[in-house]
Amino acid sequence: MDKVSSDCPYPGCFFCVMKEGSPSKRRASILKFFRDLPSQDNDGQVLPISGLWNTAMAHPNDPEFIELGIFECMAALIWKGLKNRRWLSHDQNIYIPYYAAHIIGSYTMNMEEIAETAVRAGVIPPLVELLRGRLTWVEQRVAVRALGHLATYASTFPAVASHGEILELSMQLAVSSLEIVYSHFYQYVDQRFGYHCDLLTRGMGGVEMESRKAEEWASQLQCWSLQLINCFAFKSEFLPTICKPEFLTKLPGMWGGLVNENSPAGIGLLRTICHHKIGRGPVASCTGIIEALCNIARSSDDWQYMAIDCLLWLLQDPNISNKVIDKAVPALVDLAEISTLGDHKKLGDSIVNVLRECIQSQGAGRNSISSHAKEEVEELLNSRQRLKWEKNMLKEDLHIKQAAALVVKLEGNSLFSSGDISGAASKYSEALALCPMRSKKERVVLYSNRAQCNLLLQQPLAAISDATRALCIHSPINRHAKSLWRRAQAYDMLGLAKESLLDAILFINECSQSSDPDLSLRQNKVPDYAERLVKKQMRAAWLFREAAIKHGGVQCEGDAGDMYGQETDDSEWETASESDIGNDERDDFGKNDRAWKADIERKERYNKAMTKDMKQGYNMLLMEDEA
Repeated sequence: MDKVSSDCPYPGCFFCVMKEGSPSKRRASILKFFRDLPSQDNDGQVLPISGLWNTAMAHPNDPEFIELGIFECMAALIWKGLKNRRWLSHDQNIYIPYYAAHIIGSYTMNMEEIAETAVRAGVIPPLVELLRGRLTWVEQRVAVRALGHLATYASTFPAVASHGEILELSMQLAVSSLEIVYSHFYQYVDQRFGYHCDLLTRGMGGVEMESRKAEEWASQLQCWSLQLINCFAFKSEFLPTICKPEFLTKLPGMWGGLVNENSPAGIGLLRTICHHKIGRGPVASCTGIIEALCNIARSSDDWQYMAIDCLLWLLQDPNISNKVIDKAVPALVDLAEISTLGDHKKLGDSIVNVLRECIQSQGAGRNSISSHAKEEVEELLNSRQRLKWEKNMLKEDLHIKQAAALVVKLEGNSLFSSGDISGAASKYSEALALCPMRSKKERVVLYSNRAQCNLLLQQPLAAISDATRALCIHSPINRHAKSLWRRAQAYDMLGLAKESLLDAILFINECSQSSDPDLSLRQNKVPDYAERLVKKQMRAAWLFREAAIKHGGVQCEGDAGDMYGQETDDSEWETASESDIGNDERDDFGKNDRAWKADIERKERYNKAMTKDMKQGYNMLLMEDEA
């Protein structure tokens, strides 16, 4: 290609070509550049490739480079890097296969016709070689991303599926991606490939930044693998391969971490599998999956509706409902008062209808349901009937019921204050039976108060149930701060770190926006007890935890004394000074510090099994008196 600028040291420089004023000459020069680049061995090739990478990310729908042969060029460059290691190690050519695969993925993510052009250009075979791990995990990451985009479209999926190993490779990568990144990058800092660090930090530098970015990229590697598998899961012929017990049982734990909170993660793939009759059987037969689905269904994140869908589909399948009904019913009963969840309208009504059908089918002998689960469903159906009756009641009668519920609730508060936790819980139950169904604000308080009693009584499952019910009827849904905190503590008791972490973070977010002086964060300061719980659960739910345990752990940067992947000393978590308690919180009942400390001493026999930090949050998170 002719040199366009006399000041440029590179003949045929791409950037000089782009400055060409004549459109026809510019297009001809770009066409020649793409055709000639893979056969050249001169220095400086990474510069135009990185420029094309930026262009692809900024303008993925622009057809100009597509029409001029960019896909053929990128595919040829990947092949060259795979076959010619001398060229790959020269200058900065080591970056080129990564950029080339990234460019393919960026241009194919939005438009089917562009994806069709990419397939015709032969991009799939070199991407498959990268997916196999012919280079490193960094190239695997962008290869699985690109293949996932190509598999999304009906017209290009067959070309992807024709490479039978893609599904198996992506399943292996989804399972092992975190260990791959941990062992090949995170664990041994002195053995890292330099260009990996450069790609991850993009000039920002610093070991801490590299480590954080490695977690983000590891999460993406896993989630993009799941996205590719999900494309196969829509086709029933691939489900026998996907529905292997050793793979299915790992899906609930593939959550992507906090850096990828918008990804559907493993639960999204489970939802696709459960949509098919052929997939529901293996899911129902895998130990632990139903329990995990119930925990996710009770969560307050974007995956909640996916888990609810899975449970409903499993219950509606007469061939397998008996395997899941006793575990699924308690969770769904807790969620039955949801009205709208995001774009999902009348979700609670759908739950009630499915549970009603379960009871009816059990009566017809088609199902086997425990007496306890049956009682829970019947109680739910009675509450729905009660709501209908209340619509026909006089307002005066409803006010009387509400006033009676308030009196009983205050009795419960008094019992709680005197140390009779069990008696207080009974009073809150009595008040719930009296309180009109439409009095949602009051019912939120009653459920949340009973959840606190259950925490003190060391009944975390009951506390989770009550807190979930409070969150479901609160407006906005899942945003009642005190219930979030109580459920976070209950999950902590059960060792469910991820669930506890998500609720604790939401609790902090709600506190920062609350006008309640008991909840608002003073000068945007996170309460010490909440910060400690978040730190504890972040250690326990660390993305690389399992890999670190397997490989002996790694010292966490900036957290001296803590060893990620090993059991940590939580002595700080389990201690809180009296001064901290008094400074952080206020008493819901308006007691002064001296009276509050006296109450604590009287309640000591109930609090022996509690952590000291639960006591620290006691003032603010005691009993509410909002009705």
